[in-house]
Amino acid sequence: MIERLNSLAPLALSVTRIMAGLAFMAHGTQKLLGFPATERATETFSLSWIAGVIELVCGALIALGLLTRPAAFLSSGLMAFAYWMAHAPRDFFPVNNGGDAAILYCFFFLYLVFAGPGPLSIDRIRGADH
Repeated sequence: MIERLNSLAPLALSVTRIMAGLAFMAHGTQKLLGFPATERATETFSLSWIAGVIELVCGALIALGLLTRPAAFLSSGLMAFAYWMAHAPRDFFPVNNGGDAAILYCFFFLYLVFAGPGPLSIDRIRGADH
């Protein structure tokens, strides 16, 4: 059983990367395009708007597995910055300050910097990730 699970690990990495990239991208579409609908408006060139650009572009790149490592590196840094700027000042504990997702994104994207995109990726097709 363990051998079978180990053999599927690269595929699981790709599927997890795709889903994380799509979820991350949705934060950018909400900030920049208003989809999904939100009551909060994002002022152009504000920190939130810049974060939205990174979330949209890097989320798409991560989902596609294109330039995965640099996109994941930038995204990881963005999430670390977001955590310490927006969440940590509210409360010490992530469960209380709403920063759980930022921490998970930060460390998953950092993992992608080292692990790469997995087999289902444009990077792998291009031979850019061997």
